[in-house]
Amino acid sequence: MPAHITISDLSVATPDGRSLFTNLNLSFGAERAGLVGRNGVGKSTLLRVMSGNLAPHQGSVSVHGRLAVLRQALQLRPGEMVADLFGATDALNLLARAEAGTATAEELLLADWDIETRMARCLGRVRLDVSHDVALSALSGGQRTRAALAALVFADPDFLLLDEPTNNLDRDGRRAVIDLLAGWRAGAIVVSHDRELLDTMDATIELTSLGATRYGGNWTRYRTRKARELASAQRDLSDAEKRIGDLARRAQATAERQARRDRAGRIKSAKGGAPRIALGGMKDRSEDTGGEHTRLAERQQSRAEDALAAAREHIEILQPLSVAVSPTGLPAHRMVLQLDGVSFCYPTAAPIIRDLSFFITGPERVAVIGPNGSGKTTLLGLITGVLQPVSGAVRMLVDFAMLDQQVSLLDPSQTIRDNFRRLHPQADENACRAALARFMFRADAALQIVGTLSGGQMLRAGLACVMGGVSPPQLLILDEPTNHLDVDSIEAVEAGLRAYEGALVIVSHDETFLENVRITRRLEL
Repeated sequence: MPAHITISDLSVATPDGRSLFTNLNLSFGAERAGLVGRNGVGKSTLLRVMSGNLAPHQGSVSVHGRLAVLRQALQLRPGEMVADLFGATDALNLLARAEAGTATAEELLLADWDIETRMARCLGRVRLDVSHDVALSALSGGQRTRAALAALVFADPDFLLLDEPTNNLDRDGRRAVIDLLAGWRAGAIVVSHDRELLDTMDATIELTSLGATRYGGNWTRYRTRKARELASAQRDLSDAEKRIGDLARRAQATAERQARRDRAGRIKSAKGGAPRIALGGMKDRSEDTGGEHTRLAERQQSRAEDALAAAREHIEILQPLSVAVSPTGLPAHRMVLQLDGVSFCYPTAAPIIRDLSFFITGPERVAVIGPNGSGKTTLLGLITGVLQPVSGAVRMLVDFAMLDQQVSLLDPSQTIRDNFRRLHPQADENACRAALARFMFRADAALQIVGTLSGGQMLRAGLACVMGGVSPPQLLILDEPTNHLDVDSIEAVEAGLRAYEGALVIVSHDETFLENVRITRRLEL
């Protein structure tokens, strides 16, 4: 029987009782399926249920085939080596004894003579050049992720279950994972916000609070389908608005006709042209008819208003964020930032940045790129003045704001509204609420405590508080802004940055993100 996973009537809730999904039904074969959806909707939880590490509240998962699971965080044990990820330590020790001539005859019959070659081949598939006896603690986080993925490939599973496999990887690491999955011919279920990776998928599964929807094809085809759904929803909204208008005009015309009949009846009654009992009957029938028309109109109006509300809600779900940002007033030829012969090293370490010179003029958009450990975040520290160079000079010539991965310019104990008022004390309440509404923080949403927000909401709140004022800073600096965000949140950030007219300095490995925010220059470390 071909390998497959079948999910039947699955219901799962969080420990505090919040339902993630109810009566979920899905099936997977030998395909690469991207699992997408907003943060908190239950994507990682679904992988845990499929792998048998979490019991559902209801329903079942049937797995025919062998699974291999990559989690977002790799837990290190003291002394653990690369070989331990492959489960190959005993086999390698046996080979060492065989080479030393201390293995028994029975052990030699069990020896796996080409295990080192197969391990090296799998490490090569993720472009990781390390020996099997290297300690995991000596590797970077990205290297450990790639080693763990190589170990999964080594196990030759029927299904890979991967949770954000390109998080924290540099450009070369991301490309290695993308290429591996592009050539993968068994099953793979991938939770990711990496749109380049999702474009290698055979199918896209959108998980929402309402359930799961399967779309045939990769990320690009999925977005095309969603765009068609948005166009259809906009037509539904237009039709619903037209229906409301038609009903209002029809109700007005009906009321006017009834008023004319009532007026004619009163005139006839005043002239005495009909018996009193007949006039009373006519009046009763008129009132009954008028009441029926009113009740019918109310029912039609209620149904039309429900259809209009549903259409607007559907639009809000599908509609990408589009924001308007006040101009920064940055002239095209104004010097923004200048570094002259800058070098930096941490105590007792070799220089991480050596004799670096560059400048930014006008509203340039500069991407700082390079492998992990090349000094990108250190450079941002030098630019913002958090770090001081050991030689050379840094000159910041405009006002700026820095949005790091923790969005530390926001006070986590305050509401979004209070943070905005703190950063823009000259703004009144109306200006504050209008600015936050442009970034989708309307009404009570603006009163959320920052510390309770998801990563995507927090970054969006940071952008709202920085760029929503009357005079946004002329330089905006961001450090890996897409890490740990879902795709909806990334697209919201992209929309905000496209609307921004100042200069940008961005550290990111996400090529799709850099293209979408219209980077004009790259600085490679």
